[in-house]
Amino acid sequence: MKLYDYPGAPNPRRVRVVAAEKNIELDHVTVDMSKREHKTPQFIQKNPSGKIPVLELEDGTCIGESIAICRYLESLYPEPNLFGVNSLEIAQIEMAHRQIELELMSQIGTSWVNGPIVARLGLIKPIEEAKKRSDELTRAYYRRMNNVLESQTYLAVDRYSMADITAAIAIDFATAMVDLKPGEELANLWTWHKRVTSRPEFVS
Repeated sequence: MKLYDYPGAPNPRRVRVVAAEKNIELDHVTVDMSKREHKTPQFIQKNPSGKIPVLELEDGTCIGESIAICRYLESLYPEPNLFGVNSLEIAQIEMAHRQIELELMSQIGTSWVNGPIVARLGLIKPIEEAKKRSDELTRAYYRRMNNVLESQTYLAVDRYSMADITAAIAIDFATAMVDLKPGEELANLWTWHKRVTSRPEFVS
């Protein structure tokens, strides 16, 4: 299986972490986003959305969207389980993961799109008020995570799950690329982050 990938992008990283957890070997093909290779006609044939990651199967079938890919890998290799082993776990992980995507990742994404790096590319005109608002919402979610992690070890259930993978990758991207590092006073969040990112399978 081929994974169309780009170093530093958070969504392909989610797939790399899941594949590492399950000891799945993927052939990595770098798609240079800085050169807009993900928007070429050839790539659009693989994913009409023009986004990475894309997983290409041996028969040429292509799967876009990082979580769709991760669920496909989990269906092939159920262990170690990352999406839930019973009805309650599945619901709890899905709930936490959905909130992380909609209330944390989306806000980080807004701050990224309206930040200086994207502005230098000249693709869009940044909206300062949008970035200010999304910065505030991101920091509020960090505080919420810190409160949750006061009474539990992981974000969704009592073990490592897809929710932890997505949240940690979102924080790493926000810290490195968006100038939205969580405050040092958020001790519970940082203890959790170290626990998650210290795993050998948590690849960069």
